[in-house]
Amino acid sequence: MPAIVVVIAVMAMFALGYRYYSRYLADRVYGLDPAYVTPAHRFADGVDFVPTNKHVLFGHHFTSIAGAAPIVGPAIAVFWGWGPALAWVVLGTIFAAGVHDFGSLAVSVRHRARNIGTLAADVISKRARTLFLLIIFFLLTLVNAVFAVVIGNLLVAYPGAVIPIFVEIPLAIAIGQYIYRTRSAALVPSIIGVIALYFLIWVGNLYPIEITGLADALGFDQPRNLWVIILFAYTFIASRLPVWLLLQPRDYINSHQLFIAIAIIFAGVLVGMDRIVAPMFNDVPAGSPSIFPFLFITVACGAISGFHSLVASGTTSKQLDKETDARYVGYAGAIGEGSLALGSIIAVTAGVAATRAEWEGLYASYAEASGGATRNFVNGIASFATNLGIEFQLATVFAAVVVISFAATTMDTGVRLQRYIVQEIAELVGWRRLSRHLTLAGLLAIAAPLTLALLPGGGDAGYTFGVLWRLFGTTNQLTAGLALAVIAVWVLRRRRNPVAVIVPLVFLLIMTTWALIVQLREFVEADEWVLAPLDAIIFVLALWLIVEAVLALRRASGQPAEADTDPGPGPDSDGAGAIESEPADQSQRAVGAESAAGAGATDDRR
Repeated sequence: MPAIVVVIAVMAMFALGYRYYSRYLADRVYGLDPAYVTPAHRFADGVDFVPTNKHVLFGHHFTSIAGAAPIVGPAIAVFWGWGPALAWVVLGTIFAAGVHDFGSLAVSVRHRARNIGTLAADVISKRARTLFLLIIFFLLTLVNAVFAVVIGNLLVAYPGAVIPIFVEIPLAIAIGQYIYRTRSAALVPSIIGVIALYFLIWVGNLYPIEITGLADALGFDQPRNLWVIILFAYTFIASRLPVWLLLQPRDYINSHQLFIAIAIIFAGVLVGMDRIVAPMFNDVPAGSPSIFPFLFITVACGAISGFHSLVASGTTSKQLDKETDARYVGYAGAIGEGSLALGSIIAVTAGVAATRAEWEGLYASYAEASGGATRNFVNGIASFATNLGIEFQLATVFAAVVVISFAATTMDTGVRLQRYIVQEIAELVGWRRLSRHLTLAGLLAIAAPLTLALLPGGGDAGYTFGVLWRLFGTTNQLTAGLALAVIAVWVLRRRRNPVAVIVPLVFLLIMTTWALIVQLREFVEADEWVLAPLDAIIFVLALWLIVEAVLALRRASGQPAEADTDPGPGPDSDGAGAIESEPADQSQRAVGAESAAGAGATDDRR
């Protein structure tokens, strides 16, 4: 199968999905209002609530949700065959991820930009809020632990990536300061940042930095563990900085880099006319994980991801300038994620091997497919880059920087979100001092994932990608299903058609609960007494929330259409039951604009 044929066909389907299906969702399901004053204007503070140009916000949102998951998940999932993996990426992106990401953002904006877990109290029940917050905490723990180990392993395997990755941080801060102080457009400075980053890739390839000796001297059994500690120290600091200082400019640089990486994959495929040598349906060895339900768990962010609802309702909704921008940021962001997943599938089926026998050697077992996922992707991109005249070794450093940049951006956002969750849980149980103590909340936010990442035996590639990755994927998809439950009830209360939300909701809940049961049995049989209790707790919470969601849907179907009400004075007020605000009048717009200007928030030029 010529790879370019697959690329063109899938991108055409994505374009049709955005053109028609997202328009239907915007007009008939979520009812976007161009006159609505968003929380970014209502509560502008110059730190978290910052009205942001939709293209800049797309860059932040896209790179925050992209991470390494849409690369790693599909790169593992082709173990069952590229046909099923690609089919789920396409259908999941258009009919599940687009609905989920777009809906999470739209509903959060109508709820004072509160996260999807907190919204469960308003939309489903107060018990659901507590349960959902706990599941989100477990998910973020797994996200941050897994990505820290992914980055650590890549920095050890590709030491040429160290210089560009770490110099990108002060580079992004400098760009953020320039844009913020001069109120200049972000496009030109960020392009200059990308050029500087690529120069640093060349420098890093010439002067690779290895820390094996330092790690040995400090007593670490693996050099990766030293990188893990450094990464969590960095994310602790980064999560305390205003979003415009580091998060936004770095995300905008990485969004350019993401498009460049996808362009290299597709251009390399076109120039080299590479063919997919992997089987469309693979006859997997006996004892391998079953395609049902684990294909849909493994692909994770490449099709639909609960983590996206946390980003959409945690940081993106606080920066949305106009409500109608939610279609572009939310649905198009999901399309971008699907495009990256497509690129990953093409890289590991057409770029990494020249013959089927060679490919089967890389995917002989699930453990090998899992452990070699990032390596196969990096080598696949490097192979496509050589079709364009780029030297292979330099191309591998470039590909490693792409993966690390996305994973690090997700960690930045993930730790920030986990701090929010710690503060909300503390507020819920009455620990008001902790809920307002940013430093202590930040330390607690990194403590759990850091511990999990450094557990003995938990850092090798097989464990992280083969076992912990599946638990991460299951929890991630479960969170997506529960976010869809919140969205479905919200839509149903307004007497809009909820079918577009309920169909992916039911499918995901079936797959995730099925996977939790299978994994629990496996963990018990393998004496995994860290992961087995974690799986069991998540399963119990999931069942409880499913019951709460079903009851909420039944209540909503029997109630009259809910009237729109004002959401209240501020983002931290209780506001239970206050779902949606009325369209803004001119006085509201004036207050929002004045607040934004007073906080030094960005204008449309950003």
